[in-house]
Amino acid sequence: MPDIFNDFFDNSWMERPTYTAPAINVLETEKEYNVELAAPGLDKDDFKVHVDEDNNLHIEMEKKTENKEGKRHGRYLRREFSYEKFQQTLLLPDDVDAEKIEAKVEKGVLNVHLPKKETVQKTTPVKQIAIQ
Repeated sequence: MPDIFNDFFDNSWMERPTYTAPAINVLETEKEYNVELAAPGLDKDDFKVHVDEDNNLHIEMEKKTENKEGKRHGRYLRREFSYEKFQQTLLLPDDVDAEKIEAKVEKGVLNVHLPKKETVQKTTPVKQIAIQ
């Protein structure tokens, strides 16, 4: 008898989503780095971006959704919840100006702008040496 109940409530025939980490692109130009993270359906409230004391860039994403099929009297035979969580840590190069990092979500992509520090070339003044 237990096998009948196991067969009826076995949900192995239900489609199960496969979870993968979002795609990340890192682009370097002469003046900056840009990190792009695929985030379809997410908004800025779903992300946390910060730089830690070891100069690591942390990107965290968390999204909770619930599919409600209306109120029912009794117990649930099927109810779907969706929970996605993602964390990525990137070691920042020494030439990134951490004080000027910006992030925004636009058209399903999280963009993190990492400007490079301005390099000031030292000019050594020419010193004339008197010949005696």
